Amino acid sequence: MSKAPTTQPSPGRAPVFGLVTPEDWYRIPLQPRERLEASVNALIKRQFAGVDDQPILRRKTEEQLLDTAGAGVEQGGVVLYLSFLEVGGIPLSASLLVSHLHRRFDGLDAVAALAGSGEVELTRLPAGRAARLVRRERTKQSRKLGSEFEDTIVEYFVPVPDRDEVLMLTFSTPLEPVADAMVGLFDAVAGTLRWQRTSKVEDNAGHNGEEEEGWASD
Repeated sequence: MSKAPTTQPSPGRAPVFGLVTPEDWYRIPLQPRERLEASVNALIKRQFAGVDDQPILRRKTEEQLLDTAGAGVEQGGVVLYLSFLEVGGIPLSASLLVSHLHRRFDGLDAVAALAGSGEVELTRLPAGRAARLVRRERTKQSRKLGSEFEDTIVEYFVPVPDRDEVLMLTFSTPLEPVADAMVGLFDAVAGTLRWQRTSKVEDNAGHNGEEEEGWASD
């Protein structure tokens, strides 16, 4: 979408979006900063409950989470999900960054410009038409952690109804050996995306067009 024309934010509030994610995916709101820090602090308390002898690890984990969330903010993110799902005692690491782009949806050509060696296609979700991009790369984070695997990244670009805006879902996993299964999970989560007018959910709506509780239906 980098070559698509940039537009000013449309007047009025955008429709609320809602997603269903696995129970073991932890949600971190990225705006405002106070909510981000409170959510990271709650996650650290949960993960280190009953562990009082690892202050250095705790501090490094908190710094890493704040860095990850901060990178999401720089990309226009409004909410970040981190997977703590385990199968057979093995953690299935994954993340989902939801971002708002103030750009018109120009279809396949605009998204294809980002694809490089990835795969890009037009598709349809219950929330409407979308572009889907799959790519694999050694990210800065994976190099920093010394991983020998490429991250698998699945991105969905979904037009916001009646606005010159796009909702971007960026799923990522470093688990190359089970990448196909993770992609299937990502597609299933993307398929739960729904829109609802803010007038119907104003009491429950969060910042930046995200529904706080449950998910929106057509």
